[in-house]
Amino acid sequence: MRKKWIPVLSFIFLAFHLAIFLSAEEQEASRREKMYARYLDYLSLIKGGDVRAHWMADKSSFWYAEGQPDETVIYKVDPRANTKEALFDSEKIREALKPLLGHEPPYKGLPFTSFAFIDGETSIKFAVEGKRFICSLDTYRMKPVPPMSAEEKARITPRPVHEGFFASTPPVMEALSRDGEWFLGAENHNLYIRSTYDGRCQPLTGCGVKDYEWNVSGARWSPDGLKVTAMKVDTREVLRIPIMHWLKITEEVEYAPYAKAGGPLPRHEVYIVDILSRETVRVDLGGESDQTVTILSWNPDGSALYIGLTDREHKKVDVLTVDPETGESKRILRELSDTFVYGIDMPPLQKMKFFEDFSKFLWISERDGWAHIYLYDIQGNLIRRLTQGAFPVTGIVALDEKGGWVYFRAHAEERIYDTHLYRIGLDGRKFQRLTEAVGQHSIQFAPSYEYFLDTHSSIDRPPAVELRSAEGTPLRILAKANIDRLKELGWRAPEEFVVKADDGTTDLWGVMFKPHDFDPDKKYPVLDYIYNGPQTTWVPRSFRDGRIIRPLAMAQLGFITFVVDGRGTAQRSKAFQDVVYKHFGQHEIPDHKAVLSQLAGSRPYLDMDRVGIFGGSWGVYMTIRAMVTAPDFFHVGVATNPVADHYDHMAYAIEPYMGRRQENKEAYEKSSSLKLAHKLKGKLLLIHSTNDVNATFSATMKMCEALIRADKPFDLLVLPNQDHHPEGKSQRYWLDAVRRYFQEHLNPE
Repeated sequence: MRKKWIPVLSFIFLAFHLAIFLSAEEQEASRREKMYARYLDYLSLIKGGDVRAHWMADKSSFWYAEGQPDETVIYKVDPRANTKEALFDSEKIREALKPLLGHEPPYKGLPFTSFAFIDGETSIKFAVEGKRFICSLDTYRMKPVPPMSAEEKARITPRPVHEGFFASTPPVMEALSRDGEWFLGAENHNLYIRSTYDGRCQPLTGCGVKDYEWNVSGARWSPDGLKVTAMKVDTREVLRIPIMHWLKITEEVEYAPYAKAGGPLPRHEVYIVDILSRETVRVDLGGESDQTVTILSWNPDGSALYIGLTDREHKKVDVLTVDPETGESKRILRELSDTFVYGIDMPPLQKMKFFEDFSKFLWISERDGWAHIYLYDIQGNLIRRLTQGAFPVTGIVALDEKGGWVYFRAHAEERIYDTHLYRIGLDGRKFQRLTEAVGQHSIQFAPSYEYFLDTHSSIDRPPAVELRSAEGTPLRILAKANIDRLKELGWRAPEEFVVKADDGTTDLWGVMFKPHDFDPDKKYPVLDYIYNGPQTTWVPRSFRDGRIIRPLAMAQLGFITFVVDGRGTAQRSKAFQDVVYKHFGQHEIPDHKAVLSQLAGSRPYLDMDRVGIFGGSWGVYMTIRAMVTAPDFFHVGVATNPVADHYDHMAYAIEPYMGRRQENKEAYEKSSSLKLAHKLKGKLLLIHSTNDVNATFSATMKMCEALIRADKPFDLLVLPNQDHHPEGKSQRYWLDAVRRYFQEHLNPE
């Protein structure tokens, strides 16, 4: 009888200990998921270390708010005297406000963080609890300002004209004239103007029709406010894609214009409209129809208008000067490239800067293989090249015409992605670096051009803000970030690395993230957080870079994550980026394989039998690409809003790098992952938002069909009524789905 009980007791014993083991495992998983959730709020764990300068009348002094909202202090900084002091007596303001509010003002410090100087900086106007006040700074005498009526507010507030391209981007708003008298808007396919004085609306055009309509986006008012330049956009020949609204009682279909690779593009016409006579003058843009148009600027007296034109494949950029009376144009600059011109990801005015009197302009070009600054007269004659060397300029920061200096950002140091501030004389001499600290430097220049604020940090160093003279001399430290809350979580600084690309010679720079409780004696699954789109870089390099969040949070679940900028990306030499030209999808995954193989060679804690990959936008194309071109290397992938075949992508995004599909069919075929679906071996989760107008829902449906035909299992998550960037509850659900998928299939614990 006793022997019969032995198996039963053994089973109970094993079940008891298994339950204890599972309970401990569940507790550990729960602890890690809580830590993951905390790190999703990474940016909120960094306090301070930022200064937003509001420049004052002398063009060198400024004020800024600190300690908000609980203990707000507004400081005035006078760089000439190198002083920093509270601009207001907080207690006097609070005391003066109390009887007007009927209670103690909120918080402990100043109850406001913004204000406007009036009466020559002797008084201020501000709002508390929706009520407006004026305070005299010499007596702290306070008086209420009568509230504006709803009608008054509506008159001076710009109205939205149409939604932004994504749900997450702001709407296009009415454009205010320079004299503040009129708003320019559009409705029923035509332009109108709305008075800020009495609110009356007047039609400005009447010829617009559906799909051939006037557009406020990019419109420019003349200096005197009597003319406005705007575009009329013809999308009648552009392909329409269906956007299904599934969640309504009765499903509805909306058709959105979408210029697919090789398909018709929208056609842009530019007009100058006289708001008094309603007469329109069409600008001569030349005979080319497949081009993008940017209205750059009016000159100060309104006698000339400047327009930028970019051809379909971004091989040619023209700058035109236009006579506003006749619409006649003259080309003053043409930039050509055998591959694609510099700055595809930049608005034109970030690579061009006019002098104040429009007698000259600065232009950034990669014509010698690196991005450098060139000085032209306004007729388009090259005066001289200003910068040179084996480094890229990444942007013009300020132009001090009186002092004769150009201030600019560049990667000109041994750490090739560090961004410093430099200056060079307009005579092309006296090249100087003005910042020292390792990492990234963000600059706010005083209107006097005598001083600047330098906010700097690196991936492992919190932000600090310094005040410096224009010569780079440090004057004082204004702010340093506090990361105590981050340290309480056991924050571990990311690790930078440099390895070789797949070619064996090119250096690639990246960052690795480890769990807060990293143990070098353990084995960790690896996640490649990929982008590798050619128009930008992806590796986070400053402390507040939002691209830190996902790889850092995923690492807390027990993964090692890494991010690297492979060949074909921006902000290095032209040759480095040109690797992508007509070879999109060919080199990126070999580079990422080479990177991880080298990392694993010196880091035995990387488990090469458990490798995952994920990313966003171009990173999703790369994720699928990795799963079907390197199926023995990458084991799990999550692709959100993917494009698997470049025939499905918008022309603006792919044609600069691949040309037209009709003329480069072989390269398009090689870049397609649809025909490689049969090579999938690992676990693949496809996620797509039904309302995405960047990467269309049909792209995922085609990938699903390819996998079905290849008899390959896969997983699918659909996000109804979301676009390219999921929001709200859907965003959290999406992030959790990605997390769960990697936890389930790579088993980090």
